[in-house]
Amino acid sequence: MGCIEDMTAEFGSEKSGPASRHTRALSRGIGAALPAATALASLFGLCLLWGLAAGIWPSRAFPPPIEVWRVLLKEALSGELGYHLAMTLWRVAAAYLVAMVVGSVIGVILGKYRRADSFFNPWLVLFLNLPALVVIVLAYIWFGLTEAAAIGAVAINKIPNVIVTMREGAIALDPRYAEMATVYRLGPVDHVRHILMPQLQPYFAAASRSGIALIWKIVLVVELLGRSNGVGFQIYLYFQIFDVAAILAYTLAFVAIMLLIELILVQPLERHATRWRRRPA
Repeated sequence: MGCIEDMTAEFGSEKSGPASRHTRALSRGIGAALPAATALASLFGLCLLWGLAAGIWPSRAFPPPIEVWRVLLKEALSGELGYHLAMTLWRVAAAYLVAMVVGSVIGVILGKYRRADSFFNPWLVLFLNLPALVVIVLAYIWFGLTEAAAIGAVAINKIPNVIVTMREGAIALDPRYAEMATVYRLGPVDHVRHILMPQLQPYFAAASRSGIALIWKIVLVVELLGRSNGVGFQIYLYFQIFDVAAILAYTLAFVAIMLLIELILVQPLERHATRWRRRPA
């Protein structure tokens, strides 16, 4: 009797195996698609609320979504939107690269050498509290209305934040890994690649993500004050003629680009870099 029950149970498990695997795969697919569907539904609800509010209070200062969409298509077809988006993205990328490289190197040095940290900490506090507008204006006055001055001003505003984050990462380094590197006689390159970078990666990712969010906002101010192209310049131009639809069109287009960069580039790279870490059960 026991053998029959075992055979029945085995037959039932074999029969239900593919079905259960299909069910689990379907559940995982639904679970993966649910956040995206929720986000789309939320954005649709926001647009619907925006359209209703614009219909109740019709004004040139508060255009409906369909009018903003028309302006967006017109600017895209004329080529103006693509050109100005490309110029702003170039400045964001250049300032981001400078800020992350310089800030990471200084932050790691300050984290590893406490005397240097004690000496330069007042400088760091000063630059952390220096308004971005002051840095931008001084950069334009001292170095002229040039591309280098614009990118440098944006980078200087971000470097102190990167230093603080990477300094904390360097302080939190586990000395046992350094001892292991000494035992196995790892060279400088291997030490950085296999010991230093994996431990600093979470701090680098945090500084990187906050850096992109901060840098593109400051880039718009830089373009508004002293550039003749870019999204910030276009926003300033349409502000002068009080064209709110065009202001919103350029703003939303650039925000959409930055969200795509976050979803397509930043998050996948972060998951790839942390694939070695133990996942919670």
